[in-house]
Amino acid sequence: MSGYLRTPKLKALGLVLAAVLMLLGLAASVFLGFARIHPRDALDAYLAFNGSNEHLIIRTARVPRALIATAVGASLAVAGALMQAFTRNPLASPSLFGINSGAAFALVVVSALWSLDSLTTVAWASYAGAALAAVMVYALGSIGRDGMTPIKVTLAGSAMTALFSSLTSGVLLVNGRSFDQVLGWLVGSVANRTLDTLLLVLPYIAGSLLAAFAMAGSVNLLSMGDEVARGLGGRTALIRAAMAVIVVLLAGASVAIAGPIAFVGIVIPHLSRALVGPDHRWLLPMCALLGANLLLFADTGARFILPGKETPVGVVTALIGIPFLIAVARRQKHE
Repeated sequence: MSGYLRTPKLKALGLVLAAVLMLLGLAASVFLGFARIHPRDALDAYLAFNGSNEHLIIRTARVPRALIATAVGASLAVAGALMQAFTRNPLASPSLFGINSGAAFALVVVSALWSLDSLTTVAWASYAGAALAAVMVYALGSIGRDGMTPIKVTLAGSAMTALFSSLTSGVLLVNGRSFDQVLGWLVGSVANRTLDTLLLVLPYIAGSLLAAFAMAGSVNLLSMGDEVARGLGGRTALIRAAMAVIVVLLAGASVAIAGPIAFVGIVIPHLSRALVGPDHRWLLPMCALLGANLLLFADTGARFILPGKETPVGVVTALIGIPFLIAVARRQKHE
């Protein structure tokens, strides 16, 4: 399937426009909300900090929130695109295949047994849960003579999502302390997060995104099928292993920062594919930019849904994603 932007020049122009839109989204995220911020105050907060409420809001809330939304949106979108190529399943995403649920479950368990006071503990618990879920989905989806098939891996992912969600609810019911500590993560939100949390996982996010862009050609090979990829000299096992590590790092980092935000990983890859086509050399950068845009504008819009209250961005992405998921499922059925 070719995208609407068919030539390299048009695809490059699309990336530039998406980058410009992301800058506008960053500005909107910083300036708009219960407290309106003047652009000059945003500059003065860093160039001439005076301790005023406006400057404190900018430095401790608005700018960290905007940067976290950008990083999480880009990470989840690229992770979703890689999972769809890995499984050759258009419904694959970290939220639907249990990766986010596994990370959230690990956070709840660590909170119940020890504490989530340390940012490092939060990050590594999230990575461990995401890795555990990925291994279980891959193992269950590969059982049988014909190996991993789209339908088997979809069923395995759905089963793992249900399993980890049930286990998470069970731990929360018997441990009130963990409920208080992880409630902010479970609803999926970029509000009330600190810049330190982002800086802790930023090297993993940046490294994973760069690695994903670098291996886009290999992902194209794998998308053609294992036999074709091997015939063209592709080392399919090594490519799959690298993709799995990247997905775990991106999804785990996202859950550590903002909780299990759903549907970004399925909506954005399909939109990006409709624009630039299936070539991952264009698709993955477009996913990163549009994923950041989706979460930036969804988070900014969420501030105005309920007057005087904050609506978690995870609720907004779910409202956007559910009709989109139904549309994708119906389209696949007809095809």
